[in-house]
Amino acid sequence: MAYWLFKTEPESWSWQQQKKKGAMGEPWTGVRNHQAANNMKAMRKGDYGFFYHSGEERRIVGIVEVVGEYAPDPTDASGRFGMVVVRALRDMPKPVTLAEVKVAPKLKDMTLVRFSRLSVQPVKPEEWRTVCAMGGIK
Repeated sequence: MAYWLFKTEPESWSWQQQKKKGAMGEPWTGVRNHQAANNMKAMRKGDYGFFYHSGEERRIVGIVEVVGEYAPDPTDASGRFGMVVVRALRDMPKPVTLAEVKVAPKLKDMTLVRFSRLSVQPVKPEEWRTVCAMGGIK
């Protein structure tokens, strides 16, 4: 299993909207960055991801599961980019802010710290465990 982080502006697509989609999940469309697209190509069903509200919130608010692997993105007229499908698994009991991530010694090399603008990012297993603990998940 691999771990990821999905960033979204809550005004565009929020955690509440994601949860309302239920078990079928929602396609993660609109990604137009090649590195983010490559990250989605590497995803497999059953992988987990943090759901991150960017913008003014800048915090991890939930956990999603990849339920559909990389496929063409119907919102991309060029046909160059794809998407995955994710479903909400659970709320983060205590949302973890970007500020908290930045000061955690175990997370100093996390992609969220080093390349914060990347919309779909890998998360190392030890980073996953650290963030989950910070958010109240054992």
